[in-house]
Amino acid sequence: MRNWILIGLLFISFFGYSQELKCTVKVNYDQITASNVQIFKTLERSLGEFVNNTKWSTKNFANNERIDCSMFITVQSYDNNDFQCTLQVQSSRPVFNSTYTSPVFNYNDKEFNFRYVEFENFIYNPNSYDSNLVAMVAFYANIIIGLDADTFSNQGGTKYLEAASNMANLAQSSGSAGWTQTEKKQNRYYLINDLLSNTFTPYRDALYEYHQLGMDKMAEDQKTAKQNITKAIKTVSKIHSVRPNAFLTRVFFDAKADEIVYIFSGGPSVDITDLSDTLNRISPLNSSKWNNIKY
Repeated sequence: MRNWILIGLLFISFFGYSQELKCTVKVNYDQITASNVQIFKTLERSLGEFVNNTKWSTKNFANNERIDCSMFITVQSYDNNDFQCTLQVQSSRPVFNSTYTSPVFNYNDKEFNFRYVEFENFIYNPNSYDSNLVAMVAFYANIIIGLDADTFSNQGGTKYLEAASNMANLAQSSGSAGWTQTEKKQNRYYLINDLLSNTFTPYRDALYEYHQLGMDKMAEDQKTAKQNITKAIKTVSKIHSVRPNAFLTRVFFDAKADEIVYIFSGGPSVDITDLSDTLNRISPLNSSKWNNIKY
């Protein structure tokens, strides 16, 4: 009996559970003329290890369930360990019975600013604000996990989004940019508050409809899958009816616009007249892309 337990433990440790994210972290410092660039390389390596080796939740993820994502940091200025940066965060999830991965989140944070001393340790405590860098990475890690969960079950990512909200609340007193409602209307404060607001539940409903009922059905029945994706886009349009030009509407199409054009430009034809009208009405900034959809 004891040997079987040992074998089971070895099996779990070798094949079993791991952290939630499989994240590519890149630090671009092309704009910086500092002679010592080693600190940027150290930051990239340390941050990559931190993101990928930290357990962000209590859920066990199998190795093949880890979420593909990336964090691309562009350093705009650097002075005495103070970094002024932007951050491009992207995540995707696999499509059932396919080798294709569908984009879920694509967001550019233009106030990714922090202080970092080379070789400092990163420690994640969900109930404390220890540094702005750790807080921001933790915030986006939980956003990624939460939105990914929403694509598999309706509103399934709530507890992860609440963890991101908790980190945002802890960070508000820090005085760092991007955390408060007194700043511009499209920052981390508004991102997480909108995600958890009843007003914007159609965004999260649409993630489930689009992926679970749409993309995951493509291998089985492309026409039905396309019809369900159309329904998901109409679900997003519910936001427009109460909040035209809403932040989350833009977030949705920043991730999905190119894919939508691709989906409806080939394969079994469906009636897209209403779809085209809806897309141009709720996301006019992407009108040049919508014009590429083939009727």
